[in-house]
Amino acid sequence: MTEETTQIINLNFQGPGLKKKAYACLIVISGSNVGQMYRIENDEITLGRSHANGIPILEDGVSRSHCRLISLPGGEIMLEDLNSTNGTYVNAEKISRRLLKDGDKIQVGSTSILKFTYHDKIEEDFQRQMFESALRDGLTKAYNKRYFMERLDSEFSYAVRHKFPLSLLMMDLDHFKQFNDTYGHLCGDAVLVELSRRIHNSIRSEDVFARYGGEEFALIARGISHDNGLILGERIRSQISDFPFEWEDLKLNVTISIGLASIPYQNILTIREIIETADKALYAAKHNGRNQLFSF
Repeated sequence: MTEETTQIINLNFQGPGLKKKAYACLIVISGSNVGQMYRIENDEITLGRSHANGIPILEDGVSRSHCRLISLPGGEIMLEDLNSTNGTYVNAEKISRRLLKDGDKIQVGSTSILKFTYHDKIEEDFQRQMFESALRDGLTKAYNKRYFMERLDSEFSYAVRHKFPLSLLMMDLDHFKQFNDTYGHLCGDAVLVELSRRIHNSIRSEDVFARYGGEEFALIARGISHDNGLILGERIRSQISDFPFEWEDLKLNVTISIGLASIPYQNILTIREIIETADKALYAAKHNGRNQLFSF
């Protein structure tokens, strides 16, 4: 469905005769990804504990296909439970089908609550900016560590429960202190920004790339096996090392070291273990000469 056919209603925001287009949206107000907004653009969109859903909610108590939103003529939205195990609730009332009203709160699972509302384009852009600013590192625009840990928790739990492959790559910029000491902190910042840009261009939209701290970054790659994690890590490494970074009139040779941990390839049972395993592999990559990818 194109933007022109997205479910739209006309609302009188600023008095008679002055109307703005408003789009049906869901905003996560409790649970994982608080602040995330989903515009309802299709005739039908499902919510559930599977990445195949238009709105995936990776939480215990949520069925694989939990409920769906159906767009009706005139911009109205119908919510329908899909025989979920624990039910779908609107404003704390269990429902089978319900025509949604602006402000309704939809609960699926034990903690996930989404607010149904209509936003115009300005409000939508503002909501997205607020969400991004709360989750992104201000300099590199990679996700911040808090969001990384939240997503790793949900992605790891999902992968273990469904025996689904998951790879974690920990990355560290080699000899970063030299850039700051030799050329100044503005140069160091520019290197971090360009590194982030290149990595963003090398990964999928569903991957979670975060600044873990200082010059260390992390990448959660769902559905990526250990072998494919090696391929992904090598592609990222070469994107950094094979093309010099430009700073003013200088060309800088930049490299990174990468540690990879994967399940179910490795017998890892907890989030702490997968981080520690990837960290140890990263340390080994740096100890063995840097500018390389290592995995046990």
